[in-house]
Amino acid sequence: MNNLVEATRGDHRSDGRFVLLVVDDDESVGAALVAQLADHRVRGHHFAHAAEALLAAGALQPDAAVVAAGLATMSCTELVRLLARRAGIPTVVGVGDEDGGVAAAALKAGATACVRCPYQPEEMLPILRAIRPEISGALDPPIELGGLRVDPATFEVSLHGRTMALPLKEFRLLYFFMSHAERTVTREQLLAAVWGGISDDTSNTLTVHIKRLRRRLALDGDRAPMIVTVRGLGYRFVPAQATATPSTS
Repeated sequence: MNNLVEATRGDHRSDGRFVLLVVDDDESVGAALVAQLADHRVRGHHFAHAAEALLAAGALQPDAAVVAAGLATMSCTELVRLLARRAGIPTVVGVGDEDGGVAAAALKAGATACVRCPYQPEEMLPILRAIRPEISGALDPPIELGGLRVDPATFEVSLHGRTMALPLKEFRLLYFFMSHAERTVTREQLLAAVWGGISDDTSNTLTVHIKRLRRRLALDGDRAPMIVTVRGLGYRFVPAQATATPSTS
């Protein structure tokens, strides 16, 4: 459990991270969630005791809270009421197979959603993104491959130490490619990820954006990563250290 003084020391919003309060009297479960979400720029603070969590909520002013359904130190429903209704903190309840009644009561008391416990980041992150959609991209971790680094929290891109300025669509396209490095991705996947779907205009737009992105990446010559055309299927992103001489036509 985080010490209350340590958790509330300093300006925890200076780095723009999502601040999350985790209230679970199972030390291992709560601490594991904090550790897992740290990779996604979520600054979590775990408390096993509801009273400490309430004190910390006032000091931290978290973006959201996660409360275990089976709390021993306070009724989950009461804590949800205090956090969500009284303090205005969006609250998610962690439930097990036997917690259906608690889940229903917590939702009635003001909970935003319920998730399965033990917690899974892939289930938690979409909820957190929905709570603060304006910083949803910041919950994705930076990626670095072959000297190329992209950071969705700051929209910064660098290639072998050289800063690159990319328009938003090209940045999102590059991040998707790097997230699927060495795998063939279809045009449909790219259009869905970057433009939200396919229309009469977006197919040609994708081709134009990929050409522009290739030109930017090619400035480093032999050390440049490559976006390879896989004919009839889509594209494949090849990091610099793995580049050979495939056609990019």
